[in-house]
Amino acid sequence: MFDFVGKRFWFFLLSAIVIIPGLISLGFFGLKTGIDFKAGSSMTLHFSTAVNETQLRSELNNIGYKDAVVQHTSSDDFIVKLEAIDSAQNVALMAALNTDLKTTTEQKDFASISASVASQTARNAVIAVIVAAVGILLYITFAFRKMPNPLRWGTCAVIAMIHDVLVVVGIFSILGWLAGVEIDALFITGMLTVVGYSVHDTIVVFDRIRENLSKGGGGNFENVVNSSILQTMTRSLNTSLTVLFVLLSLFVLGGPTIHYFTLVLLVGVITGTYSSVANASQLLVVWENKEWGRFVSWIPGLAKKKAASQA
Repeated sequence: MFDFVGKRFWFFLLSAIVIIPGLISLGFFGLKTGIDFKAGSSMTLHFSTAVNETQLRSELNNIGYKDAVVQHTSSDDFIVKLEAIDSAQNVALMAALNTDLKTTTEQKDFASISASVASQTARNAVIAVIVAAVGILLYITFAFRKMPNPLRWGTCAVIAMIHDVLVVVGIFSILGWLAGVEIDALFITGMLTVVGYSVHDTIVVFDRIRENLSKGGGGNFENVVNSSILQTMTRSLNTSLTVLFVLLSLFVLGGPTIHYFTLVLLVGVITGTYSSVANASQLLVVWENKEWGRFVSWIPGLAKKKAASQA
């Protein structure tokens, strides 16, 4: 029988290796936000003659939109995001593109977000994640109220959920820095979906731990947790792989508007499956064994202080 629980601090180390680069990127670069989180306009353009990204970006720069973001889609359309413009400026822009590119421009859609709406969207996104975390903590604490220290179960689930959020946000911060990937309202939708999936998978493992504890079998707490992980592993992997196959199809074949939304879900499903086995359940063992000091035991100053106190 593979000892998952015995490798718990290796799992924590792997999580740190994945999360820390994202946190560094967040600290230096933050997230590259789309017009949903800042004032701006977005449009989808189609040209009657062949136009490439470089031409369109150069022309927008000549017209005066130096910070415009241009994305070429698989259907030969262009998604253009630029500073907020009104209807008159939009008409002038279309006329300038038609004249300078010697083409006919079809504007398939146009959207503009004001600064106040963008600020409110960002604030609501943060509130939504906080409310979800508090709700999950209260729900799991109530669901496991018959277990010793029920708050412990809810806290471990929320820590695992925060782990998943940090992984996804960190990866998108790095992608924003390296590839100019922007986040929009769909990113928040994806994050909340990831939060729900993460907690769902964690509860499956927690519920099996509770069942095994109530039966009084399996020996000490570590053995019970390890057995529960192994018993739910097949179910978790089958569920995750089924979802991943669908998301991979959407990622490869789906349109550009859901491309990064699908990527959020892909990363979230992978890290959510991992955290339920390698983080949430293992933290229960750490808490039960009172091993929190091992997280900082490698720091020289603290290690010496601990050794001196035990002498």
